[in-house]
Amino acid sequence: MKKQKQQELPTPMLPKNISEYEHITQHSGYRDGDLVLGGFFPIYKLTHNSELHRKFFMSHPKESAYDWLDDRAYSYVLGFLFAIEEINRSPHLLPNMSLGFRLYNAYPNDVSTLKSTLDWLSEGEPPIPNYTCQKHTKSMAVTVALSSEFSMQTGALLELYRTPQIFCGSFDPLLGNKDQFSSLYQMAPSHTCLASGMVSLLVHFQWTWVSTLVPEDAKGERFIWDLRREMALKGVCMALTEKISVTKEIYKPEDLIFILRILDSSANVVIVYGDRSTSNALFFAADYHLTRHKLWITTSQREEIGLPLSLFLNTFHGSLVFTQQSSEIPGLKHFLRTVNPSKYPEDIFLSKLWLNHFNCCFPETFCGENSECPPNTSLASLPKPFVDMARMKSIQYLYDTVHLVAQALHEMIVIGGEEAGTLRDDRFPVWLLHQFLKHTLLENSTGEHVSLDENRHEMSRYDILNYLDFPEGFEFHVKVGELVSQGLHGHSLTIREKLIEWPIGFEEIPHSVCTKSCGLGFMKIPQEGQPSCCFDCILCPERGITNQTDSDQCTECPQSQYPNMERTRCLPKTVTFLAYQDPLGMALASTSLCFSVVTAMVLGVFVKYRDSPMVKANNRTLSYVLLLSLLLCFLCSLLFIGRPDTATCILSNISFAVIFTVAVSTVLAKTITVILAFMILRPGRIMRQLLVSGVVNLVVPICSLIQLIICGIWLGTSPPFINIDSSSEPRSIIIECNKGSVSAFYCVLGYLGFLALGAFSLAYLARNLPDTFNEAKFLTFSMLVFCSVWVTFLPVYNSTQGKVMVALEIFSILASSMGLLGCIFAPKCYVIFLRPHGNTSKGLKSKTYLRRI
Repeated sequence: MKKQKQQELPTPMLPKNISEYEHITQHSGYRDGDLVLGGFFPIYKLTHNSELHRKFFMSHPKESAYDWLDDRAYSYVLGFLFAIEEINRSPHLLPNMSLGFRLYNAYPNDVSTLKSTLDWLSEGEPPIPNYTCQKHTKSMAVTVALSSEFSMQTGALLELYRTPQIFCGSFDPLLGNKDQFSSLYQMAPSHTCLASGMVSLLVHFQWTWVSTLVPEDAKGERFIWDLRREMALKGVCMALTEKISVTKEIYKPEDLIFILRILDSSANVVIVYGDRSTSNALFFAADYHLTRHKLWITTSQREEIGLPLSLFLNTFHGSLVFTQQSSEIPGLKHFLRTVNPSKYPEDIFLSKLWLNHFNCCFPETFCGENSECPPNTSLASLPKPFVDMARMKSIQYLYDTVHLVAQALHEMIVIGGEEAGTLRDDRFPVWLLHQFLKHTLLENSTGEHVSLDENRHEMSRYDILNYLDFPEGFEFHVKVGELVSQGLHGHSLTIREKLIEWPIGFEEIPHSVCTKSCGLGFMKIPQEGQPSCCFDCILCPERGITNQTDSDQCTECPQSQYPNMERTRCLPKTVTFLAYQDPLGMALASTSLCFSVVTAMVLGVFVKYRDSPMVKANNRTLSYVLLLSLLLCFLCSLLFIGRPDTATCILSNISFAVIFTVAVSTVLAKTITVILAFMILRPGRIMRQLLVSGVVNLVVPICSLIQLIICGIWLGTSPPFINIDSSSEPRSIIIECNKGSVSAFYCVLGYLGFLALGAFSLAYLARNLPDTFNEAKFLTFSMLVFCSVWVTFLPVYNSTQGKVMVALEIFSILASSMGLLGCIFAPKCYVIFLRPHGNTSKGLKSKTYLRRI
């Protein structure tokens, strides 16, 4: 059996003056043992009511001190006592030794903190700094719950004696500085799962514009740093960051400027990293109804700092809270049902707790005028916080801490005690415990492995709760999601949106963005001097699309596609060329065929009436050549219609150049023939010989040969080819014939124009030659039409593209060909069919002309 060493203290009494009160706030309970653990807990709570604060120190303690006992903070004391009691009952852990405790109130005051620490180091004796008569001590380790500020204040003094300290609150990066706190350990692991999980929640609901409220300390700075890092990766921005002083406990209305800034912010979502300072400030603001119409996302630390949950629910209905999962501690509920002040008479605050809740007291405790409690009074019958403490993660950390220290003490005594020669009157050097604390691995009652290894990666699980406040004070919380940390591999988030009830003022999922999302077809343009979440939306450029919202840039459509009107998707472009099926192509082809038939008919008339004076007077050979060339001109226009290929591109351009050269050179030859026919009336034999010898007919082959040479050079240097133009028209792919060498093309047209201009000039000079039927006038008109068509063609041709350009070229071919056919041969057909008497030798006055012809 274990030894049970218990110091019988006098019956505790309430303090009668301030000095006695200060003593109680420092040293609130002691039970002796072979080894003693210290526990520092924020047993008292403060309020923002300055009048009550004054009464607390000035009035009789019996009237006011009871109101300051923090039930939730005292639940940690009960968890501490339960763990020690469990260890003392265990036959396998510290056998034949008892574990005692010394409890202190972690009052947030530098002077009180120093006094409490010195009292612990002096083991209850009058504190003398830096002096002790004993080299060995039974006071082995200090456990501190919740308040990292208190650990920092005590750490510097306890570090001088290398006293082990274990902090049971949430991980604080400043306490992890081993150069400053080499004897301090933290039970909670270090990880950024909470910050990354919160950002994942924001991304899930598309909340990209949020405010934050954090304490103004190292933990708050670390949380903001982690939060900003995750936000930067996920495209979320902070609209506002407010920091609350960790030293302020009393708030005045003028201190609420921070909450007013949050309310004025356009962000509807507020992230609160909770500790005592932020929660005090929020609850004070809630008294003025300044927390409505915002969605608050906070952490579970609020539950662990002694603040009533009902206050939170009454003013923060619909909020989302990340609370860390933990398994229920076996036996703790039974302990709550059996613990009472008679079991721990040395703990005056347990008696105060009974007075507060049951208005009674136990024998051997201070009762005053209060009646004795019935035997069935139990903390298990009380509502929160004691009902929930068996599942609180911080209580579990505290429970594991006490067991871990006991395990380390056990190993130190059993394994290292005799070898180190440290066993002396049941006293041990406290610094020896460090090497065992660092390497002790404990499997707690819930099956989890516990250690103080700084490099451990513990899998954390958070429940996401939706807190609800119903009429008549009915409170409820619903689990709406879960966050599971996977160590170095990130985390997973599960959300059940249908279970969430949103705060008052939001009938659906709240919107919290700086700028409304850019829709499909728009892209974001950052606003100068603003965070990335604040932007303007502009329509994608002509060839760009976006098929998702809030796109940073538009995607350009391929060359074979074009964007629709909404700029949301790419559509295939239509292949465009002058096809026979098009109305325009069909009309031009029909016109070409019709005039080809007309030209053939005129040729047939001239062949039929080849011996008539009219046909003979117009040089039958040149007339036949001109009609054949015009027939081919009409037919060559068909080469420009239809889907072009390399063969048709080359053939259409070369045939057009050569055939029109033959036609124009024939007109030039006919013009020269007319001039020579009238010049032979003058004396001299040269003109007569030129006319009779037929030298004029050589003009056609010579001029055509020159054009063939130019075309050969064109084909040899840069011939026409197929060109697929996908940029000229936004919705079409134009398949056209590229001229290849532009210089060669314009040389062909220039040479053709030179011939036409020469023929026009000669015909114009011979227009007034006397005769009943003056051929020179008709040649002049034909060349005038021809030149007018092609002079108009050039500037219009350069300003068009696609099938319109091809149609214009065909139209110019047809128009100029019709001009030649009509002006030259229409009058002759008129005479042949309608004025037959003019188609006789007598009808033509120029007998000499006929005779020479």
